[in-house]
Amino acid sequence: MGELHPPIEPYDKGMLDVGDGNVIYWEVCGNPDGKPALVVHGGPGSGCTERARRLFDPARYRVVLFDQRGCGRSTPHASDPATDMRHNTTGHLVADMERLREHLGIGRWLLYGGSWGSTLILAYAERHPERVCEIVIAAVTTTRRSEIDWLYRGVGRYFPEQWDRFLAGSGVTARDGDLVGAYARLAGDPDAEVRAKATADWCAWEDAVLSGETKGAASLPYTGRPPAARLAFVRICSHYFAHGAWLEEGELLRGAHLLAGIPGVLIHGRLDMGSPLDTAWELSRAWPGVELTVVEEAGHLGGPATLDHTLAALDRFAADG
Repeated sequence: MGELHPPIEPYDKGMLDVGDGNVIYWEVCGNPDGKPALVVHGGPGSGCTERARRLFDPARYRVVLFDQRGCGRSTPHASDPATDMRHNTTGHLVADMERLREHLGIGRWLLYGGSWGSTLILAYAERHPERVCEIVIAAVTTTRRSEIDWLYRGVGRYFPEQWDRFLAGSGVTARDGDLVGAYARLAGDPDAEVRAKATADWCAWEDAVLSGETKGAASLPYTGRPPAARLAFVRICSHYFAHGAWLEEGELLRGAHLLAGIPGVLIHGRLDMGSPLDTAWELSRAWPGVELTVVEEAGHLGGPATLDHTLAALDRFAADG
């Protein structure tokens, strides 16, 4: 069984002005002369983590991590209702990644991420394929509106009681109404109590979807976050999903042919309730040469086998220089 590499601290970090009043946090770990790799975190709005540093061999990788607009240590923070969200879109994040690459003087880099991070990776790589040497994704999404509808409505058939509470919290009366858009408005409400309740209701639903993996209340990956981080996550997440991530439906799957020649590894749990396997399967059919590994007992959060496959892919690509 694979193990994470030992904890490591950044040897360089800073704040990068990306325009529109936004400044993003970035850090670099590992070997300054190693293979460049960018960690693209999920959410959207979750921020980068210390654990992600440990997926990479620090002797062979130059690992770059960053907090996407509005979350983590980036400013302004989306937990502040005064923060303008108009300049926080998928297109802005793709441009931020490219600006960070140029700022760090990197020619090409490996991209690693999962969940929302995989959507952003695909959007960037299809826009800038010449800047990407390899891609490793664990938990594939493309943020189609059909995927969003599944996560915030369709999967409710497995959690009817929790979904009814989620629906009630939105204030939407029709069961086929725009729940995500309603939560986006509530999460940006000037009333702190309204924002707090919307955040709690949204996170309770996200935790319910993962409850088969986390054993119910034993672990609450969303509700258990610090208050400001939790609010920023809900505000950013609902903002992106209410707009279909500013992507045409199926855009990333249609554009997957642009990734031909980029070695890629997709790792996906067969029991992923939040992001069903069919998206990963469709991407594997559309991306020439990509490898898809289905982890039989894993869900959205992965597990030991998912970690093993991720470490193996990153170690293999490190050897390619």
